[in-house]
Amino acid sequence: MSFGSYWRAARAPRYSITFALPLFLLYEALAALVSHSALAGVRNGADVLLKTMFIGLGGRNGLLAFGVLSLGAAIALVVRDLRRHPGRLSGRILGGMMLESIAYAAVFGGVAATLTMLLLRPTLAVVQGGASPLERLPLATQLVVSLGAGVYEELLFRVLLVSGLTAAAFAVFRRRALANAIAIVVSALIFSAFHYVGPYGDTLTLPSFTFRAIAGLMFSGLYVARGFGITAWTHALYDVGLSLLA
Repeated sequence: MSFGSYWRAARAPRYSITFALPLFLLYEALAALVSHSALAGVRNGADVLLKTMFIGLGGRNGLLAFGVLSLGAAIALVVRDLRRHPGRLSGRILGGMMLESIAYAAVFGGVAATLTMLLLRPTLAVVQGGASPLERLPLATQLVVSLGAGVYEELLFRVLLVSGLTAAAFAVFRRRALANAIAIVVSALIFSAFHYVGPYGDTLTLPSFTFRAIAGLMFSGLYVARGFGITAWTHALYDVGLSLLA
């Protein structure tokens, strides 16, 4: 298989969704073990936000509706992809996607930190905030939140937000490149602000907000270029690495 064929195939729903499925199952299994509930205990904030919205709309059946809609959408995308491009999944492509994710996760923090320093260097020094409240939690809980970031933060901020903003911007400007750029920038700012909300939110400082906004730009750009699966694993592996090295 040529590099061009791999590059296109890895973004297809059949590969992107299949690749993300083990991450989703691992997160849900570990979250259930740690918190013993679909919402109680410490879970990823984006996970709680999405499920709480459905519970607010549907009461006790809200979680069921969330699961059915998510699973139904995933199956529909995979089936449509298989109808357009029949064929079996390739283990070589899935392996390449994992190598891509590992490589991106390994350099992600260094690139974001370097860009943050370059951007803030001309300004006055700003004192960094203290450690994140999550760093004081048990390692198992930190790992659950890290894995959830790959699944639910990418689902919320990339699949839903970037896609929605892109569609809205394209409807106004009728230029795909401009629509993508607007969606990436706006979603990155919202993604960064999200980390300062709630009881486990970080202390807001200019360096940390800038770092996370740049991280949001990188994740959104990666989602547009490489799809949900690779972006989800990259985010999860990067966050897990931070938890293990903290």
